[in-house]
Amino acid sequence: MKKKVLSALLVAAMSVSVLAGCGSKSDNNTDAKNDASQENTLSVWCWDPNFNVYAMKQAEALYQKDHPEFKLDIQEKVYSDIETALITAAEADDYSTLPDIFLMQDYSFHKNVANYPGIFTELTDSGITFSDFSAGKLADSTVDGKNYGVPFDNGATIMAIRKDMVEAAGLTVDDFKDTTWSDFMEKAKKVVETNNVPMLTSSGGSEIIIEMLQSAGASPMVDGKVDLVNNKALKKAIETYKQLIDEGIMVDYTDWDQYIASMNKGTAAGVIQGCWIMSSIQAADDQAGNWSIVNMPKLDDVDGATNYANCGGASWAVSSNCKNTDLAYDFLKTTFGGSVELYDDLLPNAGAIASYLPAAESDVYNETSDFYAGQAVYKDIVDFAGKVPGIDYGAYYSDVRSALTDAITNVVQNGADIDSEIKKAQDTVEFNIGE
Repeated sequence: MKKKVLSALLVAAMSVSVLAGCGSKSDNNTDAKNDASQENTLSVWCWDPNFNVYAMKQAEALYQKDHPEFKLDIQEKVYSDIETALITAAEADDYSTLPDIFLMQDYSFHKNVANYPGIFTELTDSGITFSDFSAGKLADSTVDGKNYGVPFDNGATIMAIRKDMVEAAGLTVDDFKDTTWSDFMEKAKKVVETNNVPMLTSSGGSEIIIEMLQSAGASPMVDGKVDLVNNKALKKAIETYKQLIDEGIMVDYTDWDQYIASMNKGTAAGVIQGCWIMSSIQAADDQAGNWSIVNMPKLDDVDGATNYANCGGASWAVSSNCKNTDLAYDFLKTTFGGSVELYDDLLPNAGAIASYLPAAESDVYNETSDFYAGQAVYKDIVDFAGKVPGIDYGAYYSDVRSALTDAITNVVQNGADIDSEIKKAQDTVEFNIGE
């Protein structure tokens, strides 16, 4: 009897053990699946559903072709909220709230890397071929020779001009290619006189001044120090800007809607701006065929001056909270850092022009545009981007731009001395950054 009872107890014990083992195995499988899912998922912060959010979704689909288990957790956030969240995490020294990848405006990289380096994972040795991107674009996210961003959209500066107005003045579009500012102004005067409109419209004088500086490879910051007073290109840029305004060749608007309206209503013959302005120009359907794209004029008598600059754009960054950096590196390398196919999709469907130089060779980028009089504008813009001088604006771009805005306003509107205003701007920036 005792043997039967003991035997029954052993069987029961074995049954419990087996069941427990089965239960444990099942739980482990679930955990393994969750872990695998997490291992193949990257979280992303970006902000525009029709632009960069769309771009990320297309990049996800492309990467999934060879990595079917891969997923993105894309979280749409207002850009100011992204910056706030990044800074809050840095000041709390707690980066656990950050996503794996986030999009950052190019002008913010130097400032945030300098002030909050703990936010970022350096990308220099990620395997991404950074030489495939425009040097001018890369400079915005490169700090002390180290890469912190993978370029997304192109902000190459263009000069868009009214072909019909130029030809009415007895000139051609080609007459405005590869010009100096002095040569440009002589020709522009003919366009102004013939059409009774300014040749150029602009919004915020400091923006075009910054573009002039970049086109000459002249940074307002050198080795972390403010360099305005001894900056020959800066003085020449302000002199050029003043002449454009004084002679009625350019009108500067402080109101953005008025600025756009000047193009759409035909009250200006052209504009110098980042290539993203094209979407606003193209809003005027009745002007199709009347616009062309050329490079910007270069500063006279300034060593190293070119016809190329950049204005605006954003780049992808990897946060310090990323647990699977190898996956993040490979994803960015395969998509935004290596896929012409991706950029071919983004151009017509999101209006995103690549900074990725190989994209210029694709059939999509070589297609002509009816709006721009049969010109292969996107190929030309990528070509422009590849010639932009790379300069280091430093961490105080916003301070420099604000001080230059005040200086330009005083020079143009109040007749202030250029040298004095430049000195005042330098003093202001140095005070703000505590030098």
